[in-house]
Amino acid sequence: MKRTHSQTSQRLLIALAMGFILTSLPGVSARAQDQPPQTPDMQQMQKRLSQLENEVQQLKQQMSAAAQVSAQELNAAVSNPTNPNESEQPVKPKTGSSVDVYGFVMLDSGYNFGANDPNWFDVVRPTKLPAFAGQFGPNGSTYWGVRQTRIGIKTLTPTAMGDLKTTFEWELFGTGVDAGQTTFRLRHAWGEMGHFGAGQTWSPFMDIGVFPDSVEYWGPNGMVFFRNVQFRFTPLQKGDSNIQIALERPGASADQGIYAGRVELANVVPHFKWPDLSGHVKYAGDWGYVQVAGIVRKIAWVDTGTGPFHLSGYAVGAGVNVSSNLKFTKRDTGKLAVMYGHGVENYMNDAPVDIGVKNNFSNPIRPIKGVALPVLGVVAFLDHVWSTRYATSVGYSMLNIDNSNASAPSDFHQGHYALGNLLYHPVPRVTMASEFQFGRRVNFSNGYNYNQYRLQFSFRYDWSKGFEF
Repeated sequence: MKRTHSQTSQRLLIALAMGFILTSLPGVSARAQDQPPQTPDMQQMQKRLSQLENEVQQLKQQMSAAAQVSAQELNAAVSNPTNPNESEQPVKPKTGSSVDVYGFVMLDSGYNFGANDPNWFDVVRPTKLPAFAGQFGPNGSTYWGVRQTRIGIKTLTPTAMGDLKTTFEWELFGTGVDAGQTTFRLRHAWGEMGHFGAGQTWSPFMDIGVFPDSVEYWGPNGMVFFRNVQFRFTPLQKGDSNIQIALERPGASADQGIYAGRVELANVVPHFKWPDLSGHVKYAGDWGYVQVAGIVRKIAWVDTGTGPFHLSGYAVGAGVNVSSNLKFTKRDTGKLAVMYGHGVENYMNDAPVDIGVKNNFSNPIRPIKGVALPVLGVVAFLDHVWSTRYATSVGYSMLNIDNSNASAPSDFHQGHYALGNLLYHPVPRVTMASEFQFGRRVNFSNGYNYNQYRLQFSFRYDWSKGFEF
């Protein structure tokens, strides 16, 4: 270890003082020729004095070297204030930025007592149950899959305008053209800073908090559930309470009803000129929270044909969604929601089309017209925690469509969804579950309905890793 200048000076002063004391002792002279004949004690003292004089010389040399080092350190400190000691590596200060990588691996297996669309073999969706006898083959089948497996990355970077947060998340559950496949599917691609956010994430019209603690993937059919591309403004954020307003990517679907396949409808195409406008107000407390959300949108279509009919038109879609989490006890949480609207079916978790066909025979140029279909959704679940290892979720959901008078008799009218489960956590981050599920489809006007019963077993292993820099 390097001696400092003050430490070397102190040792030099001590050595000089000891030498002075020794030379001042009786019988000790500075001049050897004046000394009387030496005794053994005097010889030993003289030897010790010589040793001290040698040490003084060494200390003087060390003092000179220390002075040179001090000058070098001073020059380094002036030229590089952040690294005054050249013998040490610079320490990079932490910026407060962080990256979290997370996800889980999940196996779903079970038994379908009934039948459903094979592209949706591992979920309960009443809209995907048979619309007529034998549509999807015989009843009874087993299923296996890992499509719920998920991976995500979250980042946080402090800036002068507030924290910049981003979320990228994928899962293996294929939908759309990949329905039924085990393939990567984007869930969230979202960034926000301060009051503003942009990308794809939960619509402000929905409330992910009412999703029950279940293992069935799709969830309650009467729940508003949509991850949409949007630009969002949050003027107020206080704890769990907030106000959000968003412009969202528009989109809708239509059903031609009893006129499906008619050549007169072949040239009718959708036209989305304006984004959807959505928002919510959420108020939270120790008792839970309540959220009131709304949406308004314009759905238009254009007849590009040259025939005798002019079928262009538009409809205004709108809806109100009231949802809540109520903490009945420390172990019991009620998850409740009611939604009513017109032409907002594509924001629902499991609904058919937004626009239906209505007869308009009094107008020979426009004998049919499109109308926004009314929809009602209900969610009521209870999550109960038995202990640190056991938990249960039980509840019911329903979705009802008011079909138009030109809807096909086999069109979807009403769906029911229910489940009850037992979740077991043998150790943190590991979940084993057994769950009984029920789904029911009711057609519009032909009297046909179908019940589905399923038993599912799931194993889930969560993981996460955080980094700060």
